[in-house]
Formats: sequence, C-alpha cells, structure tokens
Amino acid sequence: MPDRASHYIHGTTPEEQRRLTRLNQLLNQRSLDELALRGGESILDLGSGLGQLTRAMARVAGRGARVVGIERSEQQLEEARRQAREAGEETLAEFRQGDVLALSLAPAEWGSFDVAHARFVLEHVSDPLAVVRAMVRAVRPGGRLVLVDDDHDVLRLWPEPAAFSRLWGAYCSSYERASNDPYVGRRMIALLHQAGAQPRRNRWVWFGSCSGDERFPLFVANLVEILIGARAAILEAAGETEAEGFRLDEAFDAAVTALRAWGERPDAAIWFAMAWAEGVRER
Repeated sequence: MPDRASHYIHGTTPEEQRRLTRLNQLLNQRSLDELALRGGESILDLGSGLGQLTRAMARVAGRGARVVGIERSEQQLEEARRQAREAGEETLAEFRQGDVLALSLAPAEWGSFDVAHARFVLEHVSDPLAVVRAMVRAVRPGGRLVLVDDDHDVLRLWPEPAAFSRLWGAYCSSYERASNDPYVGRRMIALLHQAGAQPRRNRWVWFGSCSGDERFPLFVANLVEILIGARAAILEAAGETEAEGFRLDEAFDAAVTALRAWGERPDAAIWFAMAWAEGVRER
C-alpha cells in the first residue's frame, strides 16, 4: 500500500513561517484577482497554512460568507490564529485541524460549499487525486474547484547563477524522494477530470520579478530561504550526483552565495508562474 502521508519538506519553524508570511504578501492579491469571488460564498480552503489567504478570501466574500480553513500542522494553526487575533479578525474564518488526505467534514457540510480551494497543497501530498476527489465531494452541484500549485520545471533565472540548475534539480529530487510531485501543476486539469469534475479554465499566474522592481529583493530572499530551509532534504536527495564527482554538500553554500550575489546584479530576472486550474462539480 502506498504511503499516503503528507510530507512538507520545509517544516514549520519560525523562519519558515516568516517566509510564508512574506510569500503571502507577494501572491495573495493576484490569487484573489483570479479567484473572482462574487460575494457571500461558502468557501473551503484546504492546506490553509498561516491563514492569510483564507482571511483575505473571507474579507472579499463579505457579508453572508462562510470560510473554513483546514490545516494539518498545529504549529501553523497556532500562528494562523495568532495572526488573526493580531489583525482583529478572529471570527472572520474558522480554522480546523485536519488532514487533506483524510478530509473530515460534518455530514451536512459535504456537498454544501460554493468553492473548494487548494494552493500549494497537491505538490506536498503523496495522493493528489484523493485530495481533489474530496474537494469534489465537498462542493455543491455547480460548485467551483480551484487548484493552484507549482511546476518547478518552469523556473528560470537569468543570467543563471553558478551551479543553480544542479542545486534546483536536487531540490526537485527531494520532493520525489518524499513521494511528492514538484511538477504537479501541469497535471491539475487531468486531476480535475479524473476526480469527476468538469475542467473549465487553466492559466499561469505570474510570479516573477527583476532588478529595478522594488519587490525583487523579496523574491530573491524567498528563493534563498526555500533552499536553505530544505538543505537537509536536498543533500539527502543528492546522493546519486556524488557518483559523478559532484559533492553537493561542499557546493551548496557556494551556490547559495552565488544566488545572493546574482540578486544584486542590475540585469537579473526571475521567470516563474503559479499553475492555476479550475473546474466545477457537474449537476
């Protein structure tokens, strides 16, 4: 029987929580624009993490909305609730502990949501189809399914820093070693179809920047911190490269230093995008 556990290789340290908070600041408005809520919806947010986007959806949905965030990690839930209190938004959304691979809802809640949403969730689970099937069951007939995730193969840095492609390849391999899928973004329309939903829309949502953009240092810092936070998993995944005479444990720090120096170049650019897929539960 395959391992159905979720494996979030980045952990839940305070450093990772700070990175995720900054990442939400970079991404959430673009996500809300694409989501195009009409107001008053009942929304289920799977893998709600620190809850910034969950609360933002509740603010946009406004009066009559009901928003439920499901998160497995107690540390993430504790921080999500702390941030909600700090913002004076304790009642804006309901946060529950739960596993997206074994979604538990009250009997009356199944088939009741207008929108089921999952961002950066499917890449971290061993059975993405099980998650999407649960989302289909959770929405009413005609309800929307929104999947947002990564395809790490589309990342491009230019001019490319020394050893970056090899380091990024080892990072992607660390996902695969954990039974995760770093390329799940390209599969999301197929997952909607396989789960019994009717696919309606797919697109890229831009997540990139360049020198001269005032937010560019935040994009560089996010990339650096992703790699540093996953260092142990990356080094573990790099065993096959050592047979080629390449010691990633010796090269890791040099590659990260080169990445930081690249971020100071006047001609540096990050080209990346989130994969976005939508479907509906057929009536």
